[in-house]
Amino acid sequence: MPPRSGSTPILTGDRGRLAEIIWQRLKPECWPVRPIDLPTGSVLVGGAVRDALLDRLSDAPDLDVVVPNNALKSTRQLAQRLGGACVVLDEQRDMARLVLGGWTIDLARQEGETLEDDLNRRDFRLNAIALSFDGSPRLLDPTGGLEDLQDARVVAVREANLQEDPLRLLRGLRLIAELDMHLDDPTLEMLHRNRSLLPDAAPERIQAELLRLVAAPAADRAIATILELELLKPWTKQDDAAAGKERSIRTAQASELLTDKERKQALPLARLTQLLPDAGLKKLRFSRRQLQRCERLRYWIKRSTSIQGHACPEGLTESERLQLHLDLEQDLPALILTWPAALQKQWLERWRDLQDTLFHPRPALNGTSLQEALQISPGPTLGALLRHLNLERAYGRISTREQALNAARSWLSHQAVQTDPDGSCD
Repeated sequence: MPPRSGSTPILTGDRGRLAEIIWQRLKPECWPVRPIDLPTGSVLVGGAVRDALLDRLSDAPDLDVVVPNNALKSTRQLAQRLGGACVVLDEQRDMARLVLGGWTIDLARQEGETLEDDLNRRDFRLNAIALSFDGSPRLLDPTGGLEDLQDARVVAVREANLQEDPLRLLRGLRLIAELDMHLDDPTLEMLHRNRSLLPDAAPERIQAELLRLVAAPAADRAIATILELELLKPWTKQDDAAAGKERSIRTAQASELLTDKERKQALPLARLTQLLPDAGLKKLRFSRRQLQRCERLRYWIKRSTSIQGHACPEGLTESERLQLHLDLEQDLPALILTWPAALQKQWLERWRDLQDTLFHPRPALNGTSLQEALQISPGPTLGALLRHLNLERAYGRISTREQALNAARSWLSHQAVQTDPDGSCD
């Protein structure tokens, strides 16, 4: 989530004072589990500590807790006592998730003999900051994460840590997108050097990272880096990547025309479509709904720009224009973002007018009404008539029920003239 309005990062000063402020911002009195009920020696690590330092916590932040041992057993006991759910994340590594009251609390057994060993096995230094709350809160930062937060940079702890869990390669790009930071040069080289390992990560995990990335504030810059590093090459083709670079420039410029609500709807879809082809989305197991949205947007990007090689939607036939608006009624801004500025403003203004019958097409009459009024049986003729009436209404040639019925009778009469008694065309 983006920082709250008026947020105040705390990145310098006495460590003891920083720890107290982090604890206040975390509001442990609001947690669904009292800190005292967590296993003895529990320590908060990762994103919640980082986001508290940056003052960008949500109302119910995900909490990652390192415990000395028996993480799975402790999670099951908490779930049973508090009425939550225990989700096993990794039985071998003793990791589980407590889902309770809209919160998720992950418990993991400490890796290594000491907490410092555990933190040195994490992905990036800004995620390797811990808060001990057994007694007075204490801040632990063995890798230099505080300094990275001050400099707005994402630095890998060690290359071997990225290799151990290749999803971390993509997570680094997601972090710079969400936090509006930059990757340091050695970390960039690590990502490029190990990019062939990313397919070893589960497709569902890659998908989850990408969905967060494309919705993030600095996603366009992160996507440009992904394309440069060829991080998603196993799921893309070279021509897809080249087209993506071109569209990302237009997307970044055109998004200024949208409201915040429109950006949240349009930008993630436009970015995801530019980043991965349909085949790549399928391999990464995106949902059917996500696939359909991307497929439709991709089709209309190609169709509306294939006329003389540039965006020219006015060259579409009336029927094609109607189908465009039927396919992309809610997602039309994502298409408009890929066009030159000269076309964008006019189309956005019409799309924002919910009474515009072309941009927000609605049936002139439903099939049941037509069957009852004109004694038509279900079948191809009824389907063709419905499409005809929808087109007439979309272009303002009919507006009332009576006009729709008259237009239907006229269309049926015209069809009868063209067809002989045997059903063959003259």
